[in-house]
Amino acid sequence: MLDLELLRSFVSVVEAGGFTRAGERVHRTQSTVSQQIKRLEEDVGQVLLHRDGKDVRPTEAGERLLSYARRLLSLAEEARDVLRQPDGEGAIRLGIPEDFAAYRLAKLLGAFSRSHPGLRLDVRADQSKNLSRDLERGELDLALYKREAGEKGAIAVWPERVHWVTSKSHPIHADVASVPLIGFPLGCLYRAGAIHALESAGRPWHMAYTSSSLAGIQAAVAAGMGLSILSEMAIQSDHRVLTAKDGFAPINRTEVALMASPGASSATLRLADRLAEFCDNVQAKAA
Repeated sequence: MLDLELLRSFVSVVEAGGFTRAGERVHRTQSTVSQQIKRLEEDVGQVLLHRDGKDVRPTEAGERLLSYARRLLSLAEEARDVLRQPDGEGAIRLGIPEDFAAYRLAKLLGAFSRSHPGLRLDVRADQSKNLSRDLERGELDLALYKREAGEKGAIAVWPERVHWVTSKSHPIHADVASVPLIGFPLGCLYRAGAIHALESAGRPWHMAYTSSSLAGIQAAVAAGMGLSILSEMAIQSDHRVLTAKDGFAPINRTEVALMASPGASSATLRLADRLAEFCDNVQAKAA
């Protein structure tokens, strides 16, 4: 049997990146957390963490255990909450980017909702700038959104792979007089990044197609109406990725951040664990 307290300390060390910060999370001293990790490694018969000074990262065995540990902790918390609140778990207001909504996340949310019949999910797909604003206002409990790389304050972050794309059948070439852009409305991180990249290179541009719908943007690119910047998961078979060899330099790095409101409920944090696991899997498959 795996000790949940040991698993909790292990997950905290991985997420915090060190023993001291992990101890603050689980209200233990650094030495106590270190001893707990040692006990866990003895229990499983594997070295779980690489220790390089203050830098701590999971070994291959640690990475395999991490997703199981999160699931076991989430399940234990779920069982405790169900017994405490048998008549219902309240509601979670979740914000997600549209390309995640159009991807496999809908399947995850459906399964989570079915496993929590007393919980009401209120999910909204929107632009990242709106999700960030509404989380700060207290209008969302949990949000997964895109932002510039390197910002602070998140449960977890994942580097994002984004690319210039054009139509495979009707490509737009680098020698056009004015680059036609396709994108979300003003305020979109990708739109701002595309414009900045073109203006930094001294290239004229114009908005050829603006849509608040990801499907609309994908269709416009496929039809050859212009160029766009899309995340890797949103690129379709009728799109072609453009690189620096085609005359389009990479844009500023972006990341996906998972954020929860202060005082988030245990049900909200359980959903955050599921979302983190989903993003970890997407990242691993893309690597």
